[in-house]
Amino acid sequence: MSMFNWAVVDPGPGQPVGPQQRLPWGKTIGVGAQHVVAMFGATFVFPLVMGLDPNLAILFSGICTILFLLVTTNRVPSYLGTSASFVAGVAAIRAQGGDSADVTGAILISGLVLLAVGVLVHFAGSGLIHTVLPPAVTGAVVMLIGFNLAPVVAGLYWPEDQWVALLTATFMVCAAVLLPGFWARIAVLLSLVFGYLISWIFDGVFGQINSVISGASEATDHDRIWNWGAVGSSDWIGLPSGTLSDGVDVVHGPSFSLTFILLVLPGVIALIAENTGHVKAVAEMTGDDLDPYMGRALGADGFATALASAFGGSPTTTYAENIGVMGATKVYSTAAYYVAGAVAILLGLCPKFGAIVNATPGGVLGGITVVLYGMIGLVGAKIWVENRVDFGNPVNLVGLAAGLIAGIGGVTLKITDDFSLSGIALGTILVIVYYHLVNRGSRGGTETGAHEVTRAL
Repeated sequence: MSMFNWAVVDPGPGQPVGPQQRLPWGKTIGVGAQHVVAMFGATFVFPLVMGLDPNLAILFSGICTILFLLVTTNRVPSYLGTSASFVAGVAAIRAQGGDSADVTGAILISGLVLLAVGVLVHFAGSGLIHTVLPPAVTGAVVMLIGFNLAPVVAGLYWPEDQWVALLTATFMVCAAVLLPGFWARIAVLLSLVFGYLISWIFDGVFGQINSVISGASEATDHDRIWNWGAVGSSDWIGLPSGTLSDGVDVVHGPSFSLTFILLVLPGVIALIAENTGHVKAVAEMTGDDLDPYMGRALGADGFATALASAFGGSPTTTYAENIGVMGATKVYSTAAYYVAGAVAILLGLCPKFGAIVNATPGGVLGGITVVLYGMIGLVGAKIWVENRVDFGNPVNLVGLAAGLIAGIGGVTLKITDDFSLSGIALGTILVIVYYHLVNRGSRGGTETGAHEVTRAL
């Protein structure tokens, strides 16, 4: 039977609709539209902060979502939005003089590594992941990825307009926690609209602001919404085009550097943790055994990331926002995700939409990212809590400590005159090596020296 033959059902409110079922097309389109709104904010915010094109990211999110559904044979309902796991690595690449082609080249290799992991897991079983990357390790890597981004907010976006940033961050915190149900899940999108509105009001009431615009080297007087003119001159329909802020074409081929590749490879660990967690969450919702599809899901995300990066697009990952929509609606139909993917492709083919996104004021991005980056870091702590990682065990406490400080603090290990490891790359290596060096099963918690360190702390 074709995997596109969904059984048509129309149950009452609160009754589940399975992945192999669908509502009548009118209702399916409505649910698909909800998925687009849910993924929308984060999917184009992260390309902006990575210096890539949000229109291209939206376009490839639709293409890659459909690809993911095909690879998993419609068994794992998920949306592939832009991944935040590489943001810190990208910031490090740009800090070392790399351009957008270097960024997408490094991410492309990471996507291929994730694809290889997916193939390995498909044949060896999902237990392999937990052996090499137990929750203690994945939590630490995700944490250092998030907290390593703090200087990006402090040095780039927040100073452009600190008051708009503060108001936007305050609104986002309140919206994400205090708004009911679905509205809380689109807090990023609502915060973007709020920040735009505040910036427009401040431009009218207080006039121009003097600050350094992202990509500039000196402070100038400018409107908060300083590049709105591009919106009027953009076409309604067309392929993503133009140049990025560093002069690289929006659609471009990647370039490769081992140094830059090592800076973003830790993001693969975060993607493995995200995908694994999301597949298990979907399995719990639907009641299906999705372990046989774990390798397919990882491989599909890896291939999707490599495909998008090959054309200058952003890396992808399965989105918790859309899993939240399924939890609220109890509609797990993969048909709705095909609709969402199609709508995203149409949005990606609207240059005027991309111009609106690119006009987002820096202060608004500062407010949104100060919350999002902190949330990424705390997801690492969430992994620890949910998996009951015991920090009374010195294997976890001491084994992870050095890697966290090295990664978050930007410690550098110089290998040769032309090659060094630093930040997230070094931190990830230390976390994995030190953890497995001292983890000896039941013996890991009985090493005398380790216990002495724990007691001293």
